[in-house]
Amino acid sequence: MSALLALQFQFPRLVAALITQAAAMGYDCTLGEAWRTPEQAAIYAAEGKGIAHSEHCNKLAIDLSLFKYGVYLTDTAAYAALGAWWKLQHPAARWGGDFARADGNHFSLEFEGIS
Repeated sequence: MSALLALQFQFPRLVAALITQAAAMGYDCTLGEAWRTPEQAAIYAAEGKGIAHSEHCNKLAIDLSLFKYGVYLTDTAAYAALGAWWKLQHPAARWGGDFARADGNHFSLEFEGIS
């Protein structure tokens, strides 16, 4: 089994735990983008909304939208506690709030140096 496939098999289980943890922390959440085509990644990169080699293309990233009391939380700081928890779950776990261009709702597994 390839290293990528092994991570792809682990990722959904980790995401399930992430969603469960979000609920335990008092958040409701909706699912955002998980898989992204390379073509869409290139469009986002050209628009300054992402990178061309996104882990979404490898099925190793998901965007979650958190809500508190029905209010959508858009500030990266609102995701910090969940992001810190996520990073403890796997050696390759990365949180978008740590990126140069903060992306607080992004949770991924790094593969070949890409988060």
